[in-house]
Amino acid sequence: MPVKLSMDAAEATALALHAQGFGGAPAGRDPSEVLSRISAVQLDTIAVLARSHELVQYARIGPASRPAIERAYWGARPATAFEYPAHGVCLLPAALWPSFAFRRREKLARMTAAGPPGRALAEVRARLADGPVTVTDLGGASRSGGWSEWSEAKTMAEWLWATGAIACTDRRGWKRVYDLPERVLPADLLAADPSDDECHDTLVRAAVTALGVATRRDIADYFWLRLRAVDAAVRRSDLIAVQVEGWPEVGYTLPGTLGAATGPAGRPALLSPFDSLIWSRERMRRLFGVVVLLEAYRPKPQRLHGYFTMAVLASGRIAGRVDPARDGSTLVVRHACLEEPDAAADLVAAVRAAATWVACDDIVVEHTEPAGLADRLRQLLRS
Repeated sequence: MPVKLSMDAAEATALALHAQGFGGAPAGRDPSEVLSRISAVQLDTIAVLARSHELVQYARIGPASRPAIERAYWGARPATAFEYPAHGVCLLPAALWPSFAFRRREKLARMTAAGPPGRALAEVRARLADGPVTVTDLGGASRSGGWSEWSEAKTMAEWLWATGAIACTDRRGWKRVYDLPERVLPADLLAADPSDDECHDTLVRAAVTALGVATRRDIADYFWLRLRAVDAAVRRSDLIAVQVEGWPEVGYTLPGTLGAATGPAGRPALLSPFDSLIWSRERMRRLFGVVVLLEAYRPKPQRLHGYFTMAVLASGRIAGRVDPARDGSTLVVRHACLEEPDAAADLVAAVRAAATWVACDDIVVEHTEPAGLADRLRQLLRS
């Protein structure tokens, strides 16, 4: 596809923010609108200020209540969202259920080729016939209590979930609730049987819609698609090729999106490391000139900025980074630094708003880089 348009770097960033529900285009006060807009919300067990899926909502629409967020994601009948491997395990709009048929088929073929699924498979199916179950209902997640050793029942439940024989559209106490798709998903979605090409066409379009402007690698990363499948879908599409200032590869955008961004407005906000705006390090560097890494899985002595470092998004830029924690009703800034020397007020505004949201009535600053920044932040917090 020949390059048809050019775009400067600031326009690309504004368009990306707009597509993700930032930058003067609020996604609305209803949390379900956020999932509809960005098509995927990554789930993770780490909970610092809140779980990551809650932080994704908060960054875009402000202090929505946790019950409202839970209702937007889980438990509706028929379901409006489901969990499935996309960019890691994600919550996805129910409308995308047919488009992951290619992945369910791949997993079924691969798992079947690996050998018999085991005798527990029939037992899990029998239990599901009586109603939805959690892994605890099936006898527990592991034999020894270790996260890396799944029980046979857990293995079979995950096998069925991966292949689409069961679905997850609800949670109880952060445990997946497994159910039969025909009990929880709309019949028209279950009846659809798109080809692999049709699946990829839909997912590529959804990715570009959520990204605003994106390279082929950006598109592939959004739902963890193969590059060759993305390339073929792009050739079949009406996407517009764009040469973005400073980007080594061509970007793609949807017709009619150029000029849609209204500018980097909005309050300063903390971004979860699992936020879809910053999933890709390389894309983050292109859009914002910085990379904020998740260091939770690094040994503590090797961490540069902290356990769960959150980017501070302000006026369309990454203004700084904060590693937060909670100690009772106190929000603790364990580590903070600025990407721009005049962004201290933005960082404090983001931290103060987050503290209010999670019902912390005090903020303590521990370490900063440079060390003298701590006094500046404490002064701003007192003012």
